[in-house]
Amino acid sequence: MISVVVIGARGYAGAELLPLLYRHPEFEIVAVGSSSAAGQPIYEHVADMEGCDLLFSGIRPVTLEQYQADACVLALPNGYAAGFISALDEHKPDTVVVDLSADHRFDPGWTYGQPERFFEQITGATRIANPGCYATGVQLALAPVLDQLLGLPTAFAVSGYSGAGKTPSRKNDPDALKDNLLPYLLTDHLHEKEISHHLGRDVRLLPHVAPFFRGISLTIAAELENAQTPEQLVQCYREFYASSPLVEIQAETPDVAAVRGTHKLILGGFSVSKIKPRRIALVSVLDNLLKGAATQAVQNLNLAFGLDSMTGINILRGLQV
Repeated sequence: MISVVVIGARGYAGAELLPLLYRHPEFEIVAVGSSSAAGQPIYEHVADMEGCDLLFSGIRPVTLEQYQADACVLALPNGYAAGFISALDEHKPDTVVVDLSADHRFDPGWTYGQPERFFEQITGATRIANPGCYATGVQLALAPVLDQLLGLPTAFAVSGYSGAGKTPSRKNDPDALKDNLLPYLLTDHLHEKEISHHLGRDVRLLPHVAPFFRGISLTIAAELENAQTPEQLVQCYREFYASSPLVEIQAETPDVAAVRGTHKLILGGFSVSKIKPRRIALVSVLDNLLKGAATQAVQNLNLAFGLDSMTGINILRGLQV
C-alpha cells in the first residue's frame, strides 16, 4: 500500500478528500493533521469515515519527519505550505506532495496538476500543484479552442458558498446570500491570474457567490478565428476529451445541480451568434469540492505513482460518476 499523510483536513476540500483516500484500493492514510481537532476521532468530524480508527494529529513541520509517508497532501489555506515543504525537502525529498492551495501554481519547479492537459508531466512527478476550482472549469472549457481564440475570453462565474471556506464573511453568510447574488473581486482574482498563466493568454473572470452550498457554473464567451456551428463545437470538444473520463460533453446547457456530489465536469450549451458566427458561448459546471479540488488531487496522486488516473474515483458517497 502507498502511505499518505493529509494535512489540513478540517476544511471542506479536505473532508471530501479523506473518504476518497480511505476507500482507495492502493492508498493507506497513516496520519491526518488538524491542530483544532488533534486527538479526536476522524469519523466524528468527517462523513463516510466509519470504521476508521485514526485520530487527528497536530502535525507540524518539525514533526512531519516521523511519519515517513510515500505521499503528503496539503489541504491548507494559501500561504501555509512552505514550512511543510521545507521539512520534506530536508528529510524525505522523494515524497510525493500534492498542494491544494495556490502557493505553487505559478512555481516552475512544480507540476501543474491538470490531468486532462498535462497527463505526461504529472506521471511520476513529486511536486504537484492542484489547480483551483474556477481555474479548472475555465481552462477545460477553453482548451479545445485555445489555438483559435481571438480577443479576450470572459467567464461569468457563479459558485456555491463552500468556495468561500469556513472563515465567516459575507460570501458564506446565509443571511447575506438569501435571495441574492454577490459579485466579488471582479478584477485581479487569483484564479483569473492562474487561468491566464496556464492557458498562455489573458482571460477575464467575473466571480459571484450564490445561495447554494456547492457547485460552480461558468458561462464563457469567446471569439474564434473562424466561424463555427454549435454542432462543430460539440464534435470538436468530444474529440478533444475522448480519453478524459471525467469530462462530459453535451449539446444542452448543463445545470450545476447535475454535478453536485459527482466527480465529473460537464461542458455544454454550445452557442454561436447568427450575426457574428465567430462569437461563441458555452457553459462549464463542476463540483468545486470534488473535481475542483479533492477528485483532482486523487487523480494527481494516482498519476504520480503510475496508477490509472481513475483508480478509486468510481464511487463517492453512493453516487456514480
